[in-house]
Amino acid sequence: MNKKILCLALFSAMGAAQAVMAQDFDDRWYIDGTAGYNFQDKSRSTENAPFGGIGVGKPISPDWSLELNWNYQNPKETNNIPSFSGHWQQYDLELDALYHFHVDDKWNPYVRFGLGWQHTEEDYSLFSNIYVPETRKSDNLAAAFGVGLERNYGRYSFRTEFGARYDGNDRSINSPNSNYFVDLLASIGVTVALGPPPMKAVEPAPAPAPVVTCADKDSDGDGVNDCNDKCPNTPAGTTVGPDGCPVPVTIDLRGVNFDFDKSKLRPDAVEILGQAIEVLKKYPELKVEVAGHTDSIGTDAYNQKLSERRAKAVYDYLTSNGVDAGRLIGPHGYGKTRPIAPNTNPDGTDNPQGRAQNRRTELNVQN
Repeated sequence: MNKKILCLALFSAMGAAQAVMAQDFDDRWYIDGTAGYNFQDKSRSTENAPFGGIGVGKPISPDWSLELNWNYQNPKETNNIPSFSGHWQQYDLELDALYHFHVDDKWNPYVRFGLGWQHTEEDYSLFSNIYVPETRKSDNLAAAFGVGLERNYGRYSFRTEFGARYDGNDRSINSPNSNYFVDLLASIGVTVALGPPPMKAVEPAPAPAPVVTCADKDSDGDGVNDCNDKCPNTPAGTTVGPDGCPVPVTIDLRGVNFDFDKSKLRPDAVEILGQAIEVLKKYPELKVEVAGHTDSIGTDAYNQKLSERRAKAVYDYLTSNGVDAGRLIGPHGYGKTRPIAPNTNPDGTDNPQGRAQNRRTELNVQN
């Protein structure tokens, strides 16, 4: 019963390997054959002998594989009984785990760890000086450890291995005081993979490069795509309109000047403001600051208030003629702080023409 349970456990463990999902390595089942030489534990009173084995295995990961191996040996006994011709034989069924150190796709060093069941049959004589044959059979635990080197040739692989096997036999006739034996084993072997080689993983085709059109390009970096840019190659830092063409940073309202100490628009300013309104309508994305200025006559506080009133006059005119107030920043007054012409001549005398130019409003582009 114990032998049946042990065999069932070994085969179940091998079957579990089949449930492992396919990976990017060769996971084919394979059979292996082994021939070698067993250097017997001398306390067992048996001679060194050859052994052979056969097995089945399966890789369960890139580094690990499992094997179920059966091997047999039949060494001679060393005894002094005249005409004694009995035999001594041993069978081993073992589940091995192999860990592989892949040097490259050809050479594969590995280590082996095994655990299994070992059946031993020993012929002996009931009497020490006369041959009266009898056989003792024993079943016990066995364990193995080995190091090996494998050379891969695709479907076939060749191995050479050296290791040791623990034999838990504590009922040996030839060595009744021993509880276990350790044999050394040297072997060569071959494995044959079963079935076709696994399909190599196919790399997915790269996604096609996105189609880039002029709508996705802005070659001159002015913020207007090439499809809509009517003025390509605009110098960096140039303020452009929605069509990519340069627009003035300040919309020129020269001519929209005020009488001295006044904030009321003069009739001659209407035509100029009309032109400014057309510019703003042509470029609906533009936002402008409405700024008012004065000449240098008067106190700072007075000129500040006067410049604000002048900016407000232009602001009201623009909004009353269809310009969205959301596009206008201000109105802001700057007093006499930003002249565009000298208020006095070099000799210090008054410069009426310069002061007239400073009494102005401006539309300063903000984007």
